[in-house]
Amino acid sequence: MNETTTRVVIGMDPHKRSVTIEVMEADETVLCGERFGTDEAGFAALMDYVSQFEDRVWAIEGCNGIGRHVAVRLVDRGEEVVDVPPKLSARARVFTTGQGRKTDATDAHSIALVGTRMTGLRPVANDQDLAVLRLLVDRRRSLGEEHTRKVSQLHALLLELIPGGAKKDLSAAQAKALLATVRPRDLAGKTRRRVAAELVGDLERIYTRKKAANKELVELVAASGSTLLDLPGIGPSGAARLLVEVGDITRFPTRGHFASWNGTAPIDASSGDHVRHRLSRKGNRQINKTLHIMATVQLRRPSEGRSYFDRKTAAGKSNIEAMRCLKRRLSDLVYKTMLDDLVTIKATGPGGHRGNVSQSSATGSQPHTGSSDQSLPEPATTKPKPALPAAS
Repeated sequence: MNETTTRVVIGMDPHKRSVTIEVMEADETVLCGERFGTDEAGFAALMDYVSQFEDRVWAIEGCNGIGRHVAVRLVDRGEEVVDVPPKLSARARVFTTGQGRKTDATDAHSIALVGTRMTGLRPVANDQDLAVLRLLVDRRRSLGEEHTRKVSQLHALLLELIPGGAKKDLSAAQAKALLATVRPRDLAGKTRRRVAAELVGDLERIYTRKKAANKELVELVAASGSTLLDLPGIGPSGAARLLVEVGDITRFPTRGHFASWNGTAPIDASSGDHVRHRLSRKGNRQINKTLHIMATVQLRRPSEGRSYFDRKTAAGKSNIEAMRCLKRRLSDLVYKTMLDDLVTIKATGPGGHRGNVSQSSATGSQPHTGSSDQSLPEPATTKPKPALPAAS
């Protein structure tokens, strides 16, 4: 093959066992495309195929999801890889074809278009520390989900064994004490009690593993130099999830961009003289959940978050509206904390911030700040007001 020095974008639609690519020049001329397997032979054939393009950059969809396995392999070989958000490639596909039909070839084409047209796409880096943190926080989440599932099964059994069932917040020790008072005489009742006892044993083991996982996450978050754990309402899982999902906080030029990315910034829905905003259902839902948990914890006890919430309800906001305002302010606080941590790490830590890259993205699909990116109500200032929820 004749090598070319023209810079090309290689759009890739990844799957578990295969990838489909399309090679595109800067003027959106399609040069070629092909499908390869992801095993060793297929990956070698892929690299041999693209070797004709000396100056190349890979645009891969979902590098934090299904595309991660191949993106990391390419980065390890010294390739330049950028992450294309699935929403961006879906929009490009609809605008290009006029409909949303999907094939691997059309997906690769839309991904290549995004890689060619968009600036500021997030570069992919194989950060080992961040990869370890991602594995452990995902494992901790699965343990929590397993615990919830077991507790639900236990409640269903206890409702049939004990009139009225058990209280909502039930620990394994409390369930064991309740079972000790139950002496069913029929076969079905005895079987229910035995299965319930097995579930209690499962809960005890899950609790032990959750405790160990939390301890490990606390150590890793502390080692990263982050102070997120000092914020009220953020636990080990929440802090680790923020570090994993955000990566380089400087890819968000303003707190408004960060709030738009995590879904706490309201969406402008104004029309004519009627100015209004509505709830955003978009954004990173895992970070949105972390901020929701943070807000819920602060509302349970006297705190600056609780005071802020009460001021909003006193001003006529409903509880739901006040919660949205609180989550938006907490998003600002998290953004400021992560920026402050970055400054501290760069000043004192070796090698700078973990996950830092030379080229950062603004927000991917939201490159400009609109009215929906701003704090509503009471726009955030450069320096947070004293009324903002702060670390205790």
